[in-house]
Amino acid sequence: MKPPVVLLVEDEDELRRSTAQSLDLAGFTVQDSASAERALDFITQGFNGVVISDIRMPGMDGMSLLGRIREIDADIPVILFTGHGDVQLAVRAMREGAYDFVEKPFATQHLVEMAARAIDRRKLVLENRELRAVAGKRDDIEARLPGRSQIMVDLRYKLRAVAATDADVLVIGDTGTGKEVAARALHDISGRATRPFVAINCAALPATLIESELFGHEAGAFPGALRPRYGKFEHARGGTVLLDEIGSMPADLQAKLLRVIQERVITRLGSNEAIPLDVRFIATSKADLDAEAGAGRFRADLLYRLNVVTLRMPNLATRREDVPLLFLQLVREAAARYRRDDVEVPAQIVADVARRDWPGNVRELRNAADRFVLGLGLQQAAEAETNGAAEKLADRVAEFEKKAISAALLAHGGSLKPVYETLGISRKTLYEKMQRYGLDKNRIGGIEGSDG
Repeated sequence: MKPPVVLLVEDEDELRRSTAQSLDLAGFTVQDSASAERALDFITQGFNGVVISDIRMPGMDGMSLLGRIREIDADIPVILFTGHGDVQLAVRAMREGAYDFVEKPFATQHLVEMAARAIDRRKLVLENRELRAVAGKRDDIEARLPGRSQIMVDLRYKLRAVAATDADVLVIGDTGTGKEVAARALHDISGRATRPFVAINCAALPATLIESELFGHEAGAFPGALRPRYGKFEHARGGTVLLDEIGSMPADLQAKLLRVIQERVITRLGSNEAIPLDVRFIATSKADLDAEAGAGRFRADLLYRLNVVTLRMPNLATRREDVPLLFLQLVREAAARYRRDDVEVPAQIVADVARRDWPGNVRELRNAADRFVLGLGLQQAAEAETNGAAEKLADRVAEFEKKAISAALLAHGGSLKPVYETLGISRKTLYEKMQRYGLDKNRIGGIEGSDG
């Protein structure tokens, strides 16, 4: 295992340099970053070290960084710098999982001692994980991509086999199926795990800065380029580049990316010097890239380069047997994240979750688990567990009412007057029930109705 790292995140150049120097003199290996977004590239579930970050920064602030780090690995210690008057914010950060905080201005020795304690704690966490793995308990990949269905067992087998190679990978799947989770897992169990994981959202790249963001530039390459800057590809050297939703990448950039993947070199804007690039590319897409290539919207030659190996992420509809256990695991994770005591999930809630469709897949299911832990969702199912048969009867009555009104609307061509007269209810009651059940007189059986 490589020596532990102090990842220092501070946007003020002078404070960042002086703090990094002090930590270095104290014997720590320091990696510093001026932005939280760049710091995240170094965070993996196997990160060996501590993160020290300012709370108030432009772009992603320290609280958001804390949240993202806890999503990747809740056991990574995060120490936050706070300014005068930010103590309440620091207390909130502690409740949300921060290891500790230090108020500016701070004594260097105090920070050094705090960082040393945090690194010792992280070392114990990693050693315990290794011991559990040796003891044959459930491995990390199963924890990240859980499921007992055969399709998930096969996916984990393929992922482990591919991770041991340097092959470029294409991950296909619907929204919310865990494409980025799979990509991070590929990186974290590969030989590149200690190097950066750089995620690039191809749909959000600013058109005017695309080349500079990816390839970097030399001073004077364009107006405003006052100093050299290396791009995301160069930043990821030795590690992994995730091209998220690559189908959204502009056509002209696809051609340049093809050259990078073929030759493994880049050239900064304003330079003629080719820079060798040692990275692994993982691309994700929710679109069928074969169809996109056939329609001329995606380069076929780029697709052939990217899909050396293709992993397909199954949606929940194809593995419904996994939904109950997956929901229970997500509830446990949410309870730990929000520092709630163990939350008991009633059987009726589990049954309700299993019956529902989840078009947003694991992401939607995770949001439902979060709401349940916070007491904000799945209330009808909870009341059903409490009220028993009476609540179930109410559900049946509501379903009967909806079908009866739909049938009457269809029979009378969408005209409302004969409907409420036939059903023996008032016009106002009919309107209220139609609104409650989401019924539209103009869409019943594809008819055009009138108020008649």
